[in-house]
Amino acid sequence: MTTDEMNSWFDQRFEEKMTERGIGGPPRLSIMVTKGTLDWAYPPFIMASTAAALGWNATLFFTFYGLALLKKDLKPGISPLGNPAMPMKMPFGPQWFQGIEWNMPNLLMAGVPGFESMATSFMKMTVKNHGIATIPELRDLCIEAEVNLVACQMTVDLFGWKQEDFIPEISEWAGAATYLDNAKGADITLLI
Repeated sequence: MTTDEMNSWFDQRFEEKMTERGIGGPPRLSIMVTKGTLDWAYPPFIMASTAAALGWNATLFFTFYGLALLKKDLKPGISPLGNPAMPMKMPFGPQWFQGIEWNMPNLLMAGVPGFESMATSFMKMTVKNHGIATIPELRDLCIEAEVNLVACQMTVDLFGWKQEDFIPEISEWAGAATYLDNAKGADITLLI
């Protein structure tokens, strides 16, 4: 075997082995989604839809409270309670009023009935005022971009939910072993 033949054989064999291992091709992103509130829903959907737009293979594995983001009846709320980095801003009124960061004490947030509903409606108004996509729109964008939406079957069983409660576009109903296999082959793995 000549040097050229040997190099050609090696290059071909190397490419085959890399393909077997899932190396090569488009980059892969794997995100475990564990939270289902309005503020925690944005990062995984934005990251996955952006990755898909760049030609990446993206997978979102929804488990525990994050699984609520795949329900047909999608109603993510927000809780500023215990989140000191989240000052309240008013989504209405003059600009100077909208610019004030209202740091609310936890006692007020916990003690005022309907505070979380108010915070959720204010956040939704702020999103609308700034022309940001809603969570249902981002989820639809991920579906359209063929992001793999994987639902944790153990969580479904744990919470007594039914598969009929969820959107039909879920790619797979799986468990931790499936997620670990996906994450192992990913170029970037995130926990959100």
